[in-house]
Amino acid sequence: MNIKDNVIKEYLKNVYFITGTPCGGKTVTSRALGAKYNIPVYDVDEQFPGHQRISDKEHQPCMNKSFKNADEFFGRTVEEYKNWLIDNTREQLEYVIMDLIKLSQNGPVICDCHLTIDQSDVLTSPNRIVFMLKEPVDLVDDYCNRPDHQGFSDYIHSTTDFEKAKKTCNETLYSLNANKYHDVKNSRYYWLERDPNRSVDETVILVAKHFGLER
Repeated sequence: MNIKDNVIKEYLKNVYFITGTPCGGKTVTSRALGAKYNIPVYDVDEQFPGHQRISDKEHQPCMNKSFKNADEFFGRTVEEYKNWLIDNTREQLEYVIMDLIKLSQNGPVICDCHLTIDQSDVLTSPNRIVFMLKEPVDLVDDYCNRPDHQGFSDYIHSTTDFEKAKKTCNETLYSLNANKYHDVKNSRYYWLERDPNRSVDETVILVAKHFGLER
């Protein structure tokens, strides 16, 4: 079944998408915006285990790929790792769309997610999405220093050669996000670069104004 873009956009018209590159501030902004305007937040990463449980190896092979340990997980080539991440996100997206259609029937929902420009073109309109950006360099350190990513930190530190795993992960995330970082800046979409001198409240106001929530 091929559902036309205009149909998807109509059924997702109550969804505000906050996406971008890793460590750009998506999660912090989503939660702060949701709290300020009393809008529920749908975090794609938090939903993954539930989606994985109802998926199957035939239709969602990447979501169901298992690894013996962290050495095997981070021991892949950059290209293998990158393609797995892309396919994993693509497979989960169908579940995400169905969830959002159901959740947004009676009111707005904020979606903290990972969308490309092409996916954004299909799912929403520029006035309902913002890209939170950070130049994708040395992202492993950023991940490991975040309280909400301690599971990742513990996992990558369990490898036999942490520095090698860190290098592979950093190169993979850079390869995956470098073009996106620049393409978004040259696109029709609204974006905000992560700025340590801008407070969370100030960021929320900028995003809210873009969404039409702040007058």
